[in-house]
Amino acid sequence: MKNCKSYCPINQALEVFGDKWTLLIIRDIMFDGKRYFREMLNSDEKIASNILTNRLNKLEEFGILVKTKDAHHKQKNVYSLTDKGIDLMPVMIQLAHWSTKHREVSDKDKAHVMELVDGGKKLQDKMSKALKEEFKSVSIQ
Repeated sequence: MKNCKSYCPINQALEVFGDKWTLLIIRDIMFDGKRYFREMLNSDEKIASNILTNRLNKLEEFGILVKTKDAHHKQKNVYSLTDKGIDLMPVMIQLAHWSTKHREVSDKDKAHVMELVDGGKKLQDKMSKALKEEFKSVSIQ
C-alpha cells in the first residue's frame, strides 16, 4: 500500500476518490455505459485529456477498473469496472440522492436518481449483475 496520511477508513477512501474527476469517471462507466476514452472525454464536465489519462491509470492501479483492447478495434481500449468498482454502486447512488436533496440538479437527473433509489436493492443487483457479466467477458479475452 502506498504511503498514506492515516489508516482511517474515510482517509483511505479519499486516497482513491479524493477528487471530482475520479467519481465522475466511475459514474460515466457505471450509469452512462461509457467504455472508451473519447466517450469519457466528451462528458459534460469537459475533463482534460491528461487528467482523464491520469485518473484512469489511478483507477486501474487501485483495481477499480480494467483496461482491455477492444476486440473489434485493436487500437482502442475498453474500460470496465471490476467487482471492487461495481461495489461502489450503493455509494454512488447515495451521493447522487444527497445531491437531489441539497443541491441544484436537472429534473432529468433527479428523475434518474429517484428511479435508482426507488428501485432499491433489486434494481442495484440487476445493474451490478450486468456490469459483472461485462467484466467477466473482457477478463476472458
